[in-house]
Amino acid sequence: MTKIINRCPWCGTDPLYVEYHDKEWGVPVYDDATLFEFLILESFQAGLSWITILRKRENFRKAFDDFDYKKIALYPDSKIQELLQNEGIIRNKLKVRAAVTNAQAFMEVQKEFGSFSEYIWGFVDGKPIKNNLKSLQDAPATTALSDTISKDLKKRGFKFMGSTVIYAHLQATGVVNDHLVDCFRHNEV
Repeated sequence: MTKIINRCPWCGTDPLYVEYHDKEWGVPVYDDATLFEFLILESFQAGLSWITILRKRENFRKAFDDFDYKKIALYPDSKIQELLQNEGIIRNKLKVRAAVTNAQAFMEVQKEFGSFSEYIWGFVDGKPIKNNLKSLQDAPATTALSDTISKDLKKRGFKFMGSTVIYAHLQATGVVNDHLVDCFRHNEV
């Protein structure tokens, strides 16, 4: 007899989406390199579906030097032009340029706070917010928290960091646990 596993319905049955849901989404992240990776991916996702980004994730990883923000911050225009020719990623000129700007701003936050992790987790006193959502309709696209962080990041020079992008980032990196209450991951993360 096969045991039925309850998952958040947004991941559907796509194996890549299911694996992402089961192993990554909502798990608290304290590592700056991973937080930066998600910031970059979320900024490219703006206006697109997350599965599109997941399918191109490894292409992004190769194109953006394993999401090494120290390297990305120094990308010359020639590298930006190369990225804009790369069919394996989202070739949006503003988003590609924003990745460079965001890498630079990310390092400024690190200088000020010691790490980006200290900065982002400081908004929630280091403890994940655990919501008790019963359906996808209960999940907000933005919150007062994502509004606050978005405004602060923009003030610090970040681009493509609107409140919806930031809320998705908070969910992905476990700052907010939005697994539905009947999802097997709700109590695990």
